[in-house]
Amino acid sequence: MSARGTRLPSEANVSVDPRTGATIRQVTAAPAIHHQPFFFIPAYDDAMRRLIFVSHRTGAPQIFAEDRAAGDLVQLTDQEGIAEWSVHPSHDGRFVYFTAGAEGWRVDCETFEVERLAVFGDVAMREQGMVGAAMGTSALSRNDRWWAVKFNEGTEACLAIVDTTDGSWEIILRRDTIGHQQFCPDDDTLLFYAGPLTDRVWLVHRDGTNNRRLHERAEGQWVTHETWLPGRRELAFVDWPNGIRAIDVDTGAERQVTSFNAWHAAARRDGRQMVADTNFPDIGLQMFDPTDGAGEPTAVCFPEASSMGAHWNGPFPYANGPIEVYAPQHTHPHPSFSPDGSRIVFTSDRTGHAQVYEVILDKESAR
Repeated sequence: MSARGTRLPSEANVSVDPRTGATIRQVTAAPAIHHQPFFFIPAYDDAMRRLIFVSHRTGAPQIFAEDRAAGDLVQLTDQEGIAEWSVHPSHDGRFVYFTAGAEGWRVDCETFEVERLAVFGDVAMREQGMVGAAMGTSALSRNDRWWAVKFNEGTEACLAIVDTTDGSWEIILRRDTIGHQQFCPDDDTLLFYAGPLTDRVWLVHRDGTNNRRLHERAEGQWVTHETWLPGRRELAFVDWPNGIRAIDVDTGAERQVTSFNAWHAAARRDGRQMVADTNFPDIGLQMFDPTDGAGEPTAVCFPEASSMGAHWNGPFPYANGPIEVYAPQHTHPHPSFSPDGSRIVFTSDRTGHAQVYEVILDKESAR
């Protein structure tokens, strides 16, 4: 296994999407699994000095960065047991946070020093499976002060908040299942988290108070892939495969955002655009305005990822509880915007190995 701080030459390659004419920049090329953080987690620091991704090129998932000024690829970790979907870059660009074993860690992007922030004890960091709460995603507040980590003590799911200034932490919530927690980008005292598959949309304050259901699922409705809309105090969720809906967290007012088969959708930093991958059918990455009441999509590019997960091609499958599915997450595009809105990062395994790509937006699309 190569060491922290190892620098590799750029693997970038530029091509043009034959169907949309978009410029596609391939970031990684080694014959191994690569992917950026999950779709609701930023892949870049705010200043866009680095693009953070996970690579299996050393034989195990490790955290890498593309140094955007030099073009080099830099290995940030050489640690065993990294939960690859727990990775969360800090907004100020100083650290990348992650879990490994039953512990919370961060790596300094300049010095490559790895610091253990929290030891959670005799717990399981992830549930069984490869989707939802089993992924082990974590969340960092917009001011980089608070880190939300989920784990299980026996059959009980626990949501812990870590103070990144000193590593102190406390469990703020215990219940049957917790997953995909996300701080509100406009309020670092408020978090969304996903509850059970039949009752997913919940809010809780950072101190553990006012735990409440935000949306009550209708019979047969498939609610999934929630994400915040910046600047609006609205939480968007996929109503698969019927589009995206959004709920005002203060008033409870609910609205339709778009009506195409959006799958994983993320908002631009200013909240004026969203991008989504698609499946069944795959009609590529689609960009749309989540604020205009129509959400008419425009094709950005076609990742041609295998997007594995046959269970998506049918009605809600979890009515009687969790089922075993085969949906390796690195086969899904999981698009998200760069902080300046000039590009969209995504994953595709169209070459036979999952690689990280950027689609460069023209000035009109980025407005």
